[in-house]
Amino acid sequence: MVKGIAVADKHDRFATPPWSTESQEWQALDQHLPADHLVRRIAQAVDRLDLSPLWESYLGVGKRALPPDLLLKLVVYEMQNKRPSPAQWTKDVRESEPVRWLLFGLEPCRTRLYDFRDRLAPFWDDWNAQVLHQAMAEEVTSAARTSLDSSSVAANASRRRLLNAERLHKRQQVIDEHWDCAQRGEPAVQTPGWLAKTEAGLYEQKQRYARAADIMQQRQEANAQRRSSKRKPADKVVVSPADPEAALARDKDNVFRPLDTVQLLRDLDSPLIFAYDVLAQNNDNGVLQPLLERMVDQVGVKPKDVLVDSGYVSVRHLEFCALAGITLYGPCQENDFSVPLDKKPQSNQHTELPKSAFTWLTEEQTFRCPEGHRLEFTKTQTQQRADHKVTLSLYTCPPEHCQVCPRQSACTRTPQKGRTVSRMENEELLDALRQRMQTRDAQALYKLRSRTVELNFADLKEHRGLRRFHCRGQDRVTAEVASLVLAHNLVAVEAHAGKPPAAPKPREPSQTLCST
Repeated sequence: MVKGIAVADKHDRFATPPWSTESQEWQALDQHLPADHLVRRIAQAVDRLDLSPLWESYLGVGKRALPPDLLLKLVVYEMQNKRPSPAQWTKDVRESEPVRWLLFGLEPCRTRLYDFRDRLAPFWDDWNAQVLHQAMAEEVTSAARTSLDSSSVAANASRRRLLNAERLHKRQQVIDEHWDCAQRGEPAVQTPGWLAKTEAGLYEQKQRYARAADIMQQRQEANAQRRSSKRKPADKVVVSPADPEAALARDKDNVFRPLDTVQLLRDLDSPLIFAYDVLAQNNDNGVLQPLLERMVDQVGVKPKDVLVDSGYVSVRHLEFCALAGITLYGPCQENDFSVPLDKKPQSNQHTELPKSAFTWLTEEQTFRCPEGHRLEFTKTQTQQRADHKVTLSLYTCPPEHCQVCPRQSACTRTPQKGRTVSRMENEELLDALRQRMQTRDAQALYKLRSRTVELNFADLKEHRGLRRFHCRGQDRVTAEVASLVLAHNLVAVEAHAGKPPAAPKPREPSQTLCST
């Protein structure tokens, strides 16, 4: 907000829209809009939210602010209408009849819309919680069964302009030189095409490259800790200068680019989305617990059943679900080579005979090989995973059996040492999941997953324009997803209520502010 003299009466800190419900211009637009138009449903749904914290976030100094309730309705409508960019909103406030109807003739400039988008970031979670509590109160759902899935979304950064440590350092030197010249008021001798042209842009670029240098240092340290077979050359570790926090991985089209992973926890019995998150990682490690905890914060209850894909199935997640009293459904992720499923052999599988061919004997606490021999416990070891450590117990078949075994060539490369099979601590939870997924009830329930959360991702990408983020940085991309989720849930709850959209309340600033 522009700094200036404090307004004496805080009721006067917001500008009055040019039109009211009595204005001829507004009434003409109102007659053109169908009774069930999306903009009417959005306006009615937002009126049910408590926007007091948003109103109070304005200090009451400087130029009068535009009414935030109207701007919020604009944002929600545009996000639901596949118009996610404030640059597009700027055009719509002058050309779109539904938007002009919604804003009562206000025409906010592009800068104000960008600033308002950033202002909303702290409030999305609370508004989503309000909508979900309304849904629970109106018995839209019992929130007992949920489905969790993730999908990668391209970051707002070029895949062709990734920098390694050396190139990043050289660019920082160029930025520092031009920044010093700008501070002294001296013209730059030579300006490369990638460099910002204004002093404000140069300062922002300087900050972003500093962040990129921090991310580069973290990735170099993580790369140095990998095993030699997995370690990259130092000059192959890269970062995106446009969005340094975005993960670098291959998308579903096998294109290596900056990506963010969107996580959605969806209800099985209604269209509602209970929880969401955006992570700068290309896997689902350690995701289940935070999403379920966020659902408890947002909805007030925990689910009984959670449907996931194989990427979420791990002993760590199963341990959490067991403690929380939640039943997990999902295919077990195997590290075995499976010809019938056309899987490629894993890097740690050097034999044709997989671990699944060995039978675990619960009472004897050991494995039995396909030839009927008992394996002997040898030792325990700790293994580092992506985000945690696991304890493995190693069991080895006596060498005298392996050396004369008819399956020797398919089972082990070192028969003189004997075949070794490992078992994780609490692996019985995985065994129980495998047995559960073999039942008809579990298979019938699991079919609902593809009909729920996967459809949400299809809707977000195809109908809401989320094939690529329209902003940069974790806070902003998370806010973009949050706005899409709020719009989705608002429309879903309004559709369930079945109430005909009503005309907006008269625009009288004093009454509106008192009510909020």
